[in-house]
Amino acid sequence: MPAASVSTKTLQIPTPDGQSDAFAAFPDDGGRHPGVLMYPDGFGIRPVLREMAGELAGHGYYVLVPNYFYRTGPTPVIELPDYIGEEARPAIFARLMPMIAAHTNEHVLVDAEAYLSFLTAQPEVGTGPVAVTGYCIGGLWALRTAAAHPAQVAAFAGFHSPVVADGPDGLHRLLSQITAEVHLGHAESDMTPEALNELNEALDAAGVGHSSEIYPGTIHGFTMSDTDAFNSDARQLHWDRLLGLLRRTLVDG
Repeated sequence: MPAASVSTKTLQIPTPDGQSDAFAAFPDDGGRHPGVLMYPDGFGIRPVLREMAGELAGHGYYVLVPNYFYRTGPTPVIELPDYIGEEARPAIFARLMPMIAAHTNEHVLVDAEAYLSFLTAQPEVGTGPVAVTGYCIGGLWALRTAAAHPAQVAAFAGFHSPVVADGPDGLHRLLSQITAEVHLGHAESDMTPEALNELNEALDAAGVGHSSEIYPGTIHGFTMSDTDAFNSDARQLHWDRLLGLLRRTLVDG
């Protein structure tokens, strides 16, 4: 069951390129807890991400959610409606896609080191490995973080994420560096059964402990309750899978 009380903070993470603002949620019990770095989807830190970080923190984790577009500006980097429906998407993506394109792999890796160093230095975070999780494009950043820091990252989870965005060669290179246990929850609209088999074969070949599945009846973005892609059953499945992964790797392990 979730903890009775959760504290939250807005933080500034120093990086070589400036200050990345971030949101943190953690149990309000004075103790130290396993750390989780949560990369948001491309829409960034907003009420639904704060809510999700708080829900995860209620299960006993310190959750850090960074604004990885801080080079463009602080949260909110772009103004969003309360509900992101079909009509709103073209204008939002017209502003969002250039920022995603500008967020190079070099930026991802520089930031990942800063984020992990900051996370593990927090007084509410226990010693030991951490987990990284991400949504949509944030799942790709989480994968690259896990690959770059195998000694620190014990678990990686990605949901409706373009984990094959770098092509087969890039994916195999990333997977060869991962020691974390992996869970991937794919949207039905993003992944065919044939593509899922190929991905799972790549995970097997890399010797990565994993679960990787298509969540039935879902479209891209299914975890986000402020969008027209939201699927409540799939979000609950995502929590079941994520909490099981974290328990195995950060608590029981």
